[in-house]
Amino acid sequence: MEASSGRVGMATIDWNDFAKIELRVGRIIGAAPFHQARKPAYILHIDFGPEIGVRKSSAQITDLYLPESLLGQLVVAVLNFPPKQIGPIMSECLVTGFHQANGHVSLCVPQHEVPLGTRLM
Repeated sequence: MEASSGRVGMATIDWNDFAKIELRVGRIIGAAPFHQARKPAYILHIDFGPEIGVRKSSAQITDLYLPESLLGQLVVAVLNFPPKQIGPIMSECLVTGFHQANGHVSLCVPQHEVPLGTRLM
C-alpha cells in the first residue's frame, strides 16, 4: 500500500516562492484589547530588532491569551505583506498561528531564544 503524500488538493510551490515570504521572529512588547475590532482581538506591538524595528498587528488570539501574558513572548510573523487597514489601525505584519479543533488560535513560536529579526528558513 502506498503512503499518502498528504498533499491532496494542496498547491505546490518551489523554493523561489517560499524564499519570497519574510517569516521573522519578533518579541511582543505591547498588547492591548482592540475594542473597535469586529471580532475579539488584540493590538500587538512587536519588536523585530534594530534593522526592522517595531511593527503593529491585529491578532484574534483572545481565547487563549491575556494581554499581560503576551508581553515578552517571541512570535513568528510575515513581514512582507502590504500594510492592511483594520478599523482604526494599520496592521504592518501578520502574526502566525494554528487553529485548534475548537477554532482557538495558538501562536507559532520558537522553542528557544533567537535574535530578533531572524528569518525562518
